[in-house]
Amino acid sequence: MTAEVSMLRAPAAPPELSADRFGDRELSWLSFNDRVLQLAEDPHLPLLERVRFCAIFSSNLDEFFMVRVAGLKRRIGAGLAVTGASGMTPRQVLEAIEARAHELMRRVTRCFLEEIRPALAAEGIEMVHWADLEPSEHDRLGKYFRRQIFPVLTPLAVDPAHPFPHIAGNSLNLAVMVRDPETRKEMFARVKVPEMLPRFIPVDAKGKPRRSADAALGMGRTSFVPLEDVMAEHLDFLFPGMEVVEHWSFRITRNEDFEVEEDDAENLLKAMERELLRRRFGPPIRLEVAQGISPNVRKLLVRELKITEREVYELPEPLDYRGLNVIADLDRSDLHYQPFVPTTHPQLAEVESAKPTDIFAAIARRDVLLHHPYDSFSTSVQTFLAQAAADPKVLAIKQTLYRTSGESPVIDSLIDAAHAGKQVLVLVELKARFDEQANISWARKLEEAGVHVVYGLVGLKTHCKLLLVVRQESSGLARYCHVGTGNYNPKTARQYEDLGILTCDPDVGQDLTRLFNQLSGWAPSSSFTRLVVAPTGVRKGLIERIDRERENHLAGREAWVKIKVNSIVDEGVIDALYAASQDGVPIELLVRGICALRAGVPGLSENIVVRSILGRFLEHSRLFAFANDGAPDLLIGSSDLMHRNLDRRVEALVSVTDPGHVTELLDMMAVSMDDATASWHLMPDGTWEPHRLQEDGSPAADVQEMYMTRQRRRGVRVR
Repeated sequence: MTAEVSMLRAPAAPPELSADRFGDRELSWLSFNDRVLQLAEDPHLPLLERVRFCAIFSSNLDEFFMVRVAGLKRRIGAGLAVTGASGMTPRQVLEAIEARAHELMRRVTRCFLEEIRPALAAEGIEMVHWADLEPSEHDRLGKYFRRQIFPVLTPLAVDPAHPFPHIAGNSLNLAVMVRDPETRKEMFARVKVPEMLPRFIPVDAKGKPRRSADAALGMGRTSFVPLEDVMAEHLDFLFPGMEVVEHWSFRITRNEDFEVEEDDAENLLKAMERELLRRRFGPPIRLEVAQGISPNVRKLLVRELKITEREVYELPEPLDYRGLNVIADLDRSDLHYQPFVPTTHPQLAEVESAKPTDIFAAIARRDVLLHHPYDSFSTSVQTFLAQAAADPKVLAIKQTLYRTSGESPVIDSLIDAAHAGKQVLVLVELKARFDEQANISWARKLEEAGVHVVYGLVGLKTHCKLLLVVRQESSGLARYCHVGTGNYNPKTARQYEDLGILTCDPDVGQDLTRLFNQLSGWAPSSSFTRLVVAPTGVRKGLIERIDRERENHLAGREAWVKIKVNSIVDEGVIDALYAASQDGVPIELLVRGICALRAGVPGLSENIVVRSILGRFLEHSRLFAFANDGAPDLLIGSSDLMHRNLDRRVEALVSVTDPGHVTELLDMMAVSMDDATASWHLMPDGTWEPHRLQEDGSPAADVQEMYMTRQRRRGVRVR
């Protein structure tokens, strides 16, 4: 395996393929977040779940600006305005993003203020401002401010002795104009809204629900006031002797993308720590200000932050809907999704008894296909690792970690295994975006426990999801493996839809052994049997399979392609799909996020159907299925169809060989793509059309609800 990064450009269009056959990646991502926003706008969803989707939409958009918009601006500033595969220059893309982002942010604000907030009030959950409160409530909040808020605040003035302060990215702030009563001179000050305090405060300072005599339903009503409102009403505490002239809330988004020079893998951890410090000082790329802000204050912020007017988003308060998670987490079961508890996979439940599950015996019987969050992560992967750590017959454990949770039982099991004297190797990906600091902490903790920690190959992120356990058995050494599509994160395993295989197949064991040797040592020419590995093999392997389907179709044999991914951008794979479509191969794509492929275009892609499913769980699994002349060829794994996955990451796909598992996965695709299932349909013009009703007018089925119902009927709950 080589760590060289190939700079893939859009391939030259064959005569039969049009030059405008690719959609723009960034604009497609905004269409994805539009679909998230449509969930917030959906009156049929539980009310507090709609609140959560507002928060998710806002968090998504923040990250998009911090990384993707920042990258565009950096390219434009460096003069690298090369036309992309879509035919648009970076400047054209940036202008289109700014127009679309303004529209989306206005929509989410309108959705929350005009639809969700009144609906919350009808349910006894009020979002109020200081002026809406009673005098007794002012008194309680005043005491709360003096005890809990005032000691934390730090006003920063701007004058000849105090330059304009650094404003942290994504922080909410108050821009305050104060006047000296003697000189009548006005000055600017900034007060940061503390991130460690609750963004929305219950009106009762003790956090108890407020009782209202005019409650429409005769029940207790819970009222929340924004933290910045409480701060604004007590600014005189921060500027005694000064007159507070005006105050406005604002927040900025900074460029938080960065690159690390990896000349020496040994110094990667220290290099990452340095870059994380630099990230805080990236240039501003977006300014959000309260609607009605005075022109002078607005002009001051624009000038001092060195941004353009196009990058200013003036919106009704409250700003920053990420804080709405406080409201979304309220204990109101009637306003949430029906509770769902994952179940133990039937193959693992079969060996349950009064003793703990012998997960090795279950895997030895037959490969186990896991489908999270419906199949419990804790009684499958987590139990597998915990038993491996405790089992005296286990000699070695090797695992990749891209993201995991705080206080992770996965980390605890690896440390326990090291303390027990087992050989433990963990590949920690330090460059997992926005989890870098957490991963540095885990790496230090693992090293201190005696775990062999490595950071992968220079120039490549290690994104594959692999776990290898070597066990001494009476017949010799056995290798038990897990290959998955999702991270080893117990928290997100309850929220993300993912697939995984537990197996003791010798071919998979040998493949994982070779791949871990590549990642931790020197083994550049390894070959694999059931694994397909990027950056050398995934694009090539998938295109070969697509081309095989073309040949089979032209020869009159059974041929089709079915793919489920988070995103598809890679021009080489897209062109292969176009060519197969033109030769008549039916192609079904289930794409959650970005899709640069144009579907259903006459003469180009009329045999390609693209659907997108979003819902309660984040659709995160990746599946690649090919008819293969009646002997279906299926793979699952970590790779999306993007340049970064295929060229700049270590990814692994594993072939699915159990006939029952093949049938199960094909059924999953069939249900997801069915017109009776709720989804979005990608249209030839690049727009996504929501499909919520069947032809007879009845509601389309929720595929996630179908899987939850199936699991509930199994009746084997998580212990």
